Amino acid sequence: MSAHPDSPVPRYTSRPFPPYQYLPGRHPHPRQNPQGHSYGQPEPRPPAFSPEDWRQAELYLYGVDLYNCGFWWESHEAFEGLWHAMGHSTQPGRFFQGLIQVAAANLKNRLGAVQPADNLWRSGVEKLSAMPPRYMGLAVPLFVQEVRDYFAGRRVQPALIRLLKDR
Repeated sequence: MSAHPDSPVPRYTSRPFPPYQYLPGRHPHPRQNPQGHSYGQPEPRPPAFSPEDWRQAELYLYGVDLYNCGFWWESHEAFEGLWHAMGHSTQPGRFFQGLIQVAAANLKNRLGAVQPADNLWRSGVEKLSAMPPRYMGLAVPLFVQEVRDYFAGRRVQPALIRLLKDR
């Protein structure tokens, strides 16, 4: 994925990206295949954190970087670790589940799986829409609208997760 020239892709960490964006059926599975970019590495098991401390949550920020640069499977993995850490039925857990579903929808869409992508983005947007307007640095209504616009064909590039500096 490349960003639209008018909207540079923001980075929130300096952590390097994996050597490839995993696409099922096209690349070695990152964890299961010995040639995978994360083979032998443990799954992320981050500690829970307070949503107000999102600026110090390195895996969250890296997950955002991965998402914004089209590493949707990899961002899904990062967000899934946070989803488990925060608790599935908590507000932060539902937030991460929404991000997971939007990332998975982008991946399915890229693979041409239109109906699964549609189901995933709608479910993700539903969860995210229940969040406060500003949550963990994200202007939620704007992101939700950009996700809707992308899947409705009103924007060329997938929505970016742009974290606000003021909150």
